[in-house]
Amino acid sequence: MAKVFDNILAQGIRAGQVPARTKAAREWYRDQAKMVTKTTVESKRFVAEMRKEDRMRTRMRIGNMYMFIYDPKHKETLPYYDTFPLVFPINKAEGGFLGLNMHYLPPMLRAKLMDALYDVASNDKFDETTRLRINYDILNSVSKFRFFAPTVKHYLNSHMRSQLMYVNPSEWDIALFLPSQRFVGANTNKVYADSRKIIRGR
Repeated sequence: MAKVFDNILAQGIRAGQVPARTKAAREWYRDQAKMVTKTTVESKRFVAEMRKEDRMRTRMRIGNMYMFIYDPKHKETLPYYDTFPLVFPINKAEGGFLGLNMHYLPPMLRAKLMDALYDVASNDKFDETTRLRINYDILNSVSKFRFFAPTVKHYLNSHMRSQLMYVNPSEWDIALFLPSQRFVGANTNKVYADSRKIIRGR
């Protein structure tokens, strides 16, 4: 997984798939990411790749996608948590920010939410000028975003154990389906089951 973004993007460009521009292209990149296997060695290499200087950010921007290493403040009382979130920040909050951690959704719902989020992208360039124009109120008021509830988490700056690792918009669909989640306290099946309950209860 060390150079997974570059490798999949190169394959996609050779196949004529322009990242994020069409639903077919999004599905192509998502399918490629699903085929990436996860081992301890691959996982460590991936984090090392993400921590390269050109990806590191000290300043968070609403609507960008980031990964980072996180150690929750109240981890002793949490049923489970993700130590390597994949997040779109949506609002500043006390001591940090609110973000959508896409890892909490099962793949099908993750794809549906991401497809809806593309509708509020700031432009269709899908480069460093592109970000999502979102906040909690917008997400809570529009039915097409109804899957977002389980993903909203409050992240404290003081409990981040790395800088923000920037994910370019051309890589969003790859990052979305990479096996990069690191849940502690439960497996993904339990997390996904709980997320479905939250969505049904809205």
